[in-house]
Amino acid sequence: MKKVRKPMLLVVSAILVLATVLAGCGSNSTGKNEPKPTSTSNNIVEGNTEEAPPASDVWEFGSEPLEFSMYGHYSWYDVPAWDSTVAGKWLIENKKLNIIPISAGGNHDTKLSTMIASDELPDVIWGDRGVDVTRLYEAGQLVAFDDYLDKYPNLKNWMGPDLNLLRHPDGKLYQFPNWYTGRPAGNAGYVINKKIYEELGSPKLETTDDLYSYLTEVKAKYGNEIIPFEPHRAIDMQGFGVLYTAFGEDVSYSYLNANMRGVPEGDKLTSVFTNDIFREAQKYISKLYRERLVSQDAFTQTIDQVEEKVMQGRVAVFASSSPTTIASKAHNEMVKTDPDSGYFMIWPIHKEGLDKNKIYPGSYTSLGWNVSVITKAAKDPEKIFAFLDWYTGPEGQSLLFFGPEGKNWNGFDEDGDPIFTGNYDPIEVAQLQKDHDPIMWNGNTGFIDPAKMKYEATLPPAEQDWNARYQSEITWKTSSNATEFINMDPQPDSEIGIIKQGVDDLFLEAYAKSIMAASDAEVDAILDKAEADAQKLGYNKLLEFRTEIWQANKKLLEKK
Repeated sequence: MKKVRKPMLLVVSAILVLATVLAGCGSNSTGKNEPKPTSTSNNIVEGNTEEAPPASDVWEFGSEPLEFSMYGHYSWYDVPAWDSTVAGKWLIENKKLNIIPISAGGNHDTKLSTMIASDELPDVIWGDRGVDVTRLYEAGQLVAFDDYLDKYPNLKNWMGPDLNLLRHPDGKLYQFPNWYTGRPAGNAGYVINKKIYEELGSPKLETTDDLYSYLTEVKAKYGNEIIPFEPHRAIDMQGFGVLYTAFGEDVSYSYLNANMRGVPEGDKLTSVFTNDIFREAQKYISKLYRERLVSQDAFTQTIDQVEEKVMQGRVAVFASSSPTTIASKAHNEMVKTDPDSGYFMIWPIHKEGLDKNKIYPGSYTSLGWNVSVITKAAKDPEKIFAFLDWYTGPEGQSLLFFGPEGKNWNGFDEDGDPIFTGNYDPIEVAQLQKDHDPIMWNGNTGFIDPAKMKYEATLPPAEQDWNARYQSEITWKTSSNATEFINMDPQPDSEIGIIKQGVDDLFLEAYAKSIMAASDAEVDAILDKAEADAQKLGYNKLLEFRTEIWQANKKLLEKK
């Protein structure tokens, strides 16, 4: 889907607007016990003495019925029927809220184009930040939130000045973020099959040499019965991308992603194809592949096939940008029949000689994942924002994660966390979170993570939630902040956008070919050719474009 072309000057002007907005910002106050920043109606500026809006000017969510339509802009997702979840039913009965789902019908690009052309937009759209949001913004179809931020301050208070990174060139805010955070987050890393590990003598598993030796032992003992290393979906880089980070200190998985495809060196982004760390990692992964120590269908398998293998315990090591969802489910099922089975996570693998505490297989950004926007089709945009803001606050997040107040939790403690009752049912809570996942549109990581951990900390390790345990012990501690690398995509129909598409196609082809190469020399040859072909496409122009945005992002972040 294409949008109107904007010259680089407009990108620069957007940066200048953001710089102006952030000029008065103080420290990022996203913690619950820290003083919250005050603000004007348009900018978040610490130290402002403007009085809060009069109570009569603030609409109370639930005081009267609210109904709006909502559309999820993904091919794999449709907004579920609002009464199909516990939270939805509770909100209908207690807050008089009804959400009318609009289906993408499996073809989200066509659906959005049709709605725009027919001027029949839904009230709310949930989807990725980027080209489609910009398309709606340029068409004048979005409602700005600036006048609502003081009236309904959960988003402003929890996200702090980073919220300004979501502003558009006119300086206004149109996007409500999902899973924004001011603290490390993420699930990337390595999952180990406990029974296989113990049967092989529980060897040291810390370095890339250790990993290679271990995988070789697995293959020798179990043959084709067990897959030594399962990299999830290699076409998305996943587990192989995690392995890449083992070869360099402070190296981020993000460098390989489509919105970057470059490696920082000094104050510039440089070619990933010529990067020594990337080449060393590809040679290591290629060796694993040709020795059949990894799934041979890694580039063609589906997520369902990956899950089946992990669930059946046919995997010795499972690595991914988020292996915990599948692994925790498999672990819980396996230990039901065999308490000595299941999975556990290890500290990230590192190359010998590197500092293990500077290896980051995961990354996160303060802006989180995707966003909700309110269109001008909405009759009551302020009331919709009031709901979204309530939803991202303590009451909404507690409802989504722990169910309606009264059973698993009742009120909040002095830290603002939910008070869990003696009737807390971890099985019920786990099921609620799974069922509510499709309606978690405004996740507040800064609130919910400490809330979850406060309960888990009261339990012995064996009884703790599998995900929560390894998030607190490993994955959050080994995730790096990649906020400085946001918003680096050019417009698809621009010269740089066309170059980007060509480089993306070339990278994915070279990535797969180099992993399936017959020798280290062939890996080098494939990457040498990819570098030459990429430069012919204009790769250096893309890197220069992204370097400019990266440096501007860094300056903005330094001003907070």
